Amino acid sequence: MKNLLSATLVISALFFVSCSSDDDQPIVQNTVEVPSTYKFMRNSESTVNFDGQTTRILMAGETANAFTDFDNATEASLLAMFNHQAGNNDFTEADLNASDKNLRSKTAASYDYFFTNTSESAEIKATFENYISSQVNEVFPNIMVVATPGTPGQIADGTRTRYVSAKGLEYNQAFAKSLLGAVMADQILNNYLSAAVLDDGNNRENNDNGITEENKSYTTMEHKWDEAYGYLYGTSANPENPNLTIGEDDKFLNEYVGRVNDDPDFSTIAADIWDAFKLGRAAIVAKNYEVRDEQVAIIREKISEVIAVRGIYYLQAGKNKIVDGDRQGAFHALSEAYGFVYSLRFTRKSDNSTPLFTKTEVDALLNMLMNSSNNGFWDIAPETLDAVSEAMAAKFDFTVSEAASL
Repeated sequence: MKNLLSATLVISALFFVSCSSDDDQPIVQNTVEVPSTYKFMRNSESTVNFDGQTTRILMAGETANAFTDFDNATEASLLAMFNHQAGNNDFTEADLNASDKNLRSKTAASYDYFFTNTSESAEIKATFENYISSQVNEVFPNIMVVATPGTPGQIADGTRTRYVSAKGLEYNQAFAKSLLGAVMADQILNNYLSAAVLDDGNNRENNDNGITEENKSYTTMEHKWDEAYGYLYGTSANPENPNLTIGEDDKFLNEYVGRVNDDPDFSTIAADIWDAFKLGRAAIVAKNYEVRDEQVAIIREKISEVIAVRGIYYLQAGKNKIVDGDRQGAFHALSEAYGFVYSLRFTRKSDNSTPLFTKTEVDALLNMLMNSSNNGFWDIAPETLDAVSEAMAAKFDFTVSEAASL
């Protein structure tokens, strides 16, 4: 899989044309280079727009934070945030309240994975709604109770007080890290970068002829690519040139690309993803769909890798705390790991439409972490965490020790 990047760089070295503007320079067939920023213009007007993605990232952040707003949140208010309707006062920002966007409609909603697989899509949506109802009905009444096996409540992990289910799971962490996969990764990898979406209908012909959407500066193909970009960089302070090293422009996919990039074993992954997004967008401008599709493969490979690396990192961090005798302190890391394992369902192989992990495989891993016949994290064995980690790493070109090294 790592050879994909090398192949793309060879193409970039062989063929050159400026792509910072859609119209400023003539297009030469099969010539694309990586632009310095994600800036694309037509007739002196930006062709980049991903407002809907920015809105949903902000909605996701507020919804996840509200899981621990014990004084104000209710099951109804949290469900309303997840399935927001335009004009309802579900959020603190007026723009979010006015928006007709919501999270539920984009959860497990990609064309490639769920357009015909509506039963699993409904099941996944119900999982997120269950996180909400369980938090309110199980955890909220017990926030002043010390959690024990079989009893939800509070635990102190040495730095702060956290709130867990009867099996030690933080529902707010499971919600946020699972959403990272079910919305952000799924929409990027399996929807907006899908050939079925990019090339839908007359998209390729219209892009070839510079036919833009009605009253817009962009072609439909350009816009679909930008929407994928927005799910990663949509809340960056400077989306044209985002900070790749910090990775804290949001608490979802952007943050964890940055955190994985901090690991010396994966120190180019943030740049690899960003360069592929820029080059793919430039290839659309240049009408070079071969180069575009090569960038899609890179983005799929690298974002899938981020999810697996970070999941293994948290599994191993939790294991180390258990080995050190701090089982309650392990619950936070294991709750984050649980969400990343759930998100494996939305990863995919780089060169085709095959999921890296089937639903059956993901369900098996989740069951190993939270087996219904035991007390979940309260008595999970370090050997089980190693087994889950190894099963994840086996799908990739890295080891458990590399993923856990930071």
